[in-house]
Amino acid sequence: MTPDTSATNTEPALQQLQAAVLAMPMARTLGLRFVHTAPGAVTLEMPILESFCFRPGQLQATAVYALGDFAAVAAAGSLLPPGWANATVDGTVKLFAPARGACLRARGRVVDAGRVLSICAADVLAVDASGAETLCATWLGTARNLEPRPIPRDQETM
Repeated sequence: MTPDTSATNTEPALQQLQAAVLAMPMARTLGLRFVHTAPGAVTLEMPILESFCFRPGQLQATAVYALGDFAAVAAAGSLLPPGWANATVDGTVKLFAPARGACLRARGRVVDAGRVLSICAADVLAVDASGAETLCATWLGTARNLEPRPIPRDQETM
């Protein structure tokens, strides 16, 4: 079975993806919020919290990387068949403007969806109080697509 690259994913599948991401402790710690979810595209936001800043009001690179990672890999996950999952294999972030403002917004997208690996990317934007966006980073990485594993018979009733 290969990842579903058509627009046939249903709303329940996208809601399941959102629930899976937001169930992760790191996603909750970062305060992630889904703004948009569609097959092959995810937009996430996170507040700029002082606890993640290296100086007042400016996020440290690790938080920027994490937001890009979540958005890009979730976008790749939105194309997977029901029951599949994915995980980051590698990623890189290029920072080119300060990550400061009211929040960060990451627009994740799929570059190439494969059976085993998907290449995905995200643009990370600093959003000020008026809603104006400044592109501050781009994230590019690879996600491993994971087929559902059957539950061994001796563990079915546990």
